Amino acid sequence: AADLPLDIRGTAFQMRVWRALQSIPAGNTKSYADIARAIGAPSSARAVGSACAKNTVAVAIPCHRAVATSGKLTGYRWGLSRKRELLRREKA
Repeated sequence: AADLPLDIRGTAFQMRVWRALQSIPAGNTKSYADIARAIGAPSSARAVGSACAKNTVAVAIPCHRAVATSGKLTGYRWGLSRKRELLRREKA
């Protein structure tokens, strides 16, 4: 997916979140709070979730790897069952 020629557009904040998501290895997850800290915006976990919700290219930006601090699967643009399945397949 990294080699696909895509025209990905978003705000500067969204782009930072999306780059952080792309750095999470397949089969792993990070909390929204972890991602917020990683991009230098430690109090912006909810905004990270919002940036994930605005991602329209899941093939290139793996927002399914973002989870709640508890590890619980939370909102996903394409549904929690798909998020669960993507993570299951990555771990296999």
